[in-house]
Amino acid sequence: MSPTKSFSEAHVLPRSGGVGPIVEQALAAAEAQHELNAFLELFHESARDQAARVDARIKAGEAGPLAGMVLSIKDNICYKGHKVSASSRILEGFTSIYSATVVERLLAADAVIIGRTNCDEFAMGSSNENSAFGKVLNPVDKTKVPGGSSGGAAASVAAGTVHVALGSDTGGSIRQPASFTGTVGLKPTYGRISRYGLIAFASSFDQIGPFAHTVEDTAAVYRIMAGHDPKDATTSKRPVEPITLEHPGKLRIAYYREGLERPGMDPEVVAHMQAQIDRLKAEGHTVEPISVPLLDHQVPTYYILATAEASSNLARFDGIRFGHRSTKAQGVDETYRLSRSEGFGPEVKRRILLGTFVLSAGYYDAYYAQAQRVRRIIRDHTLASLEEFDLILSPTCPTTAFGHGAITDPVAMYLQDIFTVQANLAGTPAISLPTGTHSNGLPFGIQLTAKPFDEARLLAASAGIFGC
Repeated sequence: MSPTKSFSEAHVLPRSGGVGPIVEQALAAAEAQHELNAFLELFHESARDQAARVDARIKAGEAGPLAGMVLSIKDNICYKGHKVSASSRILEGFTSIYSATVVERLLAADAVIIGRTNCDEFAMGSSNENSAFGKVLNPVDKTKVPGGSSGGAAASVAAGTVHVALGSDTGGSIRQPASFTGTVGLKPTYGRISRYGLIAFASSFDQIGPFAHTVEDTAAVYRIMAGHDPKDATTSKRPVEPITLEHPGKLRIAYYREGLERPGMDPEVVAHMQAQIDRLKAEGHTVEPISVPLLDHQVPTYYILATAEASSNLARFDGIRFGHRSTKAQGVDETYRLSRSEGFGPEVKRRILLGTFVLSAGYYDAYYAQAQRVRRIIRDHTLASLEEFDLILSPTCPTTAFGHGAITDPVAMYLQDIFTVQANLAGTPAISLPTGTHSNGLPFGIQLTAKPFDEARLLAASAGIFGC
């Protein structure tokens, strides 16, 4: 009842049977797997209309490179005429009046978007248990979380419902769910893919990226989305390098020894990392340990800065201009207070309060300004390492997927991002590859990081050296 797992393997099918049947199959699969709660809404009408347009273009010999690809989009990416809520009550029922640049580019390439996927509210979380519309189940093991915040997107791919899903990554929200669900998850260089039409969490960290079954599918979508966007001043005008996936040859690869010796690391994850290091050396690659830049400071630095930006970004949701407005309020001040109190969930409130605190006059220098200095040190150290090495290898996560409700301490949940936040702090591209299977039957990934705008080598190494 689901599409062929890899679009790259099935792309010839639309030319024989048409895109319409593929889309119908995907919609039926999503409905059959409703218990996963991966989709908040299926776009039956627009998906069928787009499939008909693509079929017509195929018959006319004008089909785009993604003809027949079925996608889902995270519920914080705008699609004109469709609802978008960031999985929050405060935006429940809101219909977007424009499309994100990535959506426009994918539709122009003849992809078909079948629905919006559940996520942690405003992309704040590491387990997809913070959605206002219920938790998402991991298709690999429904007793486990799929990771977050893009858990619904990851689940829609892992369940075989779609070929590719779009998520957003602020501190690991693509790579961690990819590790937990056995999928490929790419966070591109900051500024390589437009954020126009992405509901902001932390503007200097957020990046849109894909989940897929293979690196080849990942590259196919990346080629379409990447590039400068006049609507987003933070996108780079640097030309996008051709993505060929040709074997990159012998590489210099670094790894963080301290990261493998941390308390809380699953022994099988560590053993898998060591096996990968040994294999790479045996194949002739140069693999050497390097020091981690302020490892214990990375997560605190990220959460200080990200919550500060969230506090500012989420100020626009005030019950006045759009979104939820309290019916109990009398006067402007009470409208603000009650609308936000009723509309935001506990984790969003927690992060707004923390962000407002670190930006306050008495604590700005002690927290926010200091975190900016630490971020610069981490970025400089990371870039210096990537001048000496082609790639940095690390675990994606310390463990495999955990059970629903297993982590109740917010700080313990934040530490799930220990290996992923560095790429967001430094603005570098990183990818999680599904290379491991634990004795408990759950998948887990390894992470590769490259220098900024070096996605070509990152993807080529992922396919040619790690076989994903």
